[in-house]
Amino acid sequence: MTERRLRLLYVVPRRNTFIEIDRSILAERSELTIYDQPGPRPNLPELMVKLRSCDVVFAWFASWHSFAALTLARLLRKPSVLVVGGFDTANVADIGYGWQRGGLRQRVSRRTMQMATRLVTNSYSSLAEIANNVGLDPRRVAVVYHGLEDRFPDGGQPVRDRLALSVGVVRRRNLQRKGHLPFVWAAAQLPNVEFVLAGKWRDDAIDVLRQEATGNVTFTGYLADADLDGLFARTAVYVQASRHEGFGLSLAEAMLGGSVPVVTEAGALPEVVGDVGVRIAHPTPELIADGVSRALEMGREEGKRARARVLETFPLQRRADRLWIEVEAAASGRRSG
Repeated sequence: MTERRLRLLYVVPRRNTFIEIDRSILAERSELTIYDQPGPRPNLPELMVKLRSCDVVFAWFASWHSFAALTLARLLRKPSVLVVGGFDTANVADIGYGWQRGGLRQRVSRRTMQMATRLVTNSYSSLAEIANNVGLDPRRVAVVYHGLEDRFPDGGQPVRDRLALSVGVVRRRNLQRKGHLPFVWAAAQLPNVEFVLAGKWRDDAIDVLRQEATGNVTFTGYLADADLDGLFARTAVYVQASRHEGFGLSLAEAMLGGSVPVVTEAGALPEVVGDVGVRIAHPTPELIADGVSRALEMGREEGKRARARVLETFPLQRRADRLWIEVEAAASGRRSG
């Protein structure tokens, strides 16, 4: 007799790459239903119906959507797994980023984390934020790195374009948080290098960037996955000039495609790159330009090292197995910590 598969309710605020990766790997081992809540107001009738028919709630981020779902799940005695790390654990006051800066958002995120049966985060940097900013015992939290499937079996193009790439949604809050503005300014110092910023345009930040850009800067707007993979496969250097990163999935994807990374010391970025590529102390135009120049000099062999690091450290199967351990532990009623 076949054992019944667990029924998971997958609670998310939006769809993006890492949320879709987890959805796919969880769906292979469970009967998975999705509840989307893009804003602060829950759809209570839909949520209640889906909660009643699930065995475990699996939610991404401690925010409005997961607060509603985990509050009701607790009333219905449904166990939960909550993945946190990013805006919900951050407190970067000088750029106004993170829900741990105080107020209602801080209370909502903290309460949501406290209610979860099992807590997961994606880096040791986020684990430290949970301890320091949220005040939770880090022993309650399992660190499970993101995982990537190898989409570049040939390792990308052997000869790389003299190109520096950065990826991220183009909006006001990312001008400094993702380092988009200093990235564009850095291009003026390297006129023989093409700078490309790939990502959907969400507000008038694109106008700000265009006003500051020199002729060697390209803004692609939204790219389909295949087109973005094509960029990763031919790019010599990938730049992540962030002020905060809970992990940096685009960075890991670019490294998998064979790009040499240039990163700041922010958040989990040093964890992702290890001893590969170039680290810069601050996301200034001068340091970014110098980092790109040094990464170009490192050449193709360093790109191969970057790819090897991702294959060894961030395999998709490892994340799948670790997340399922957390799901099964929650289903059996075991709280983390």
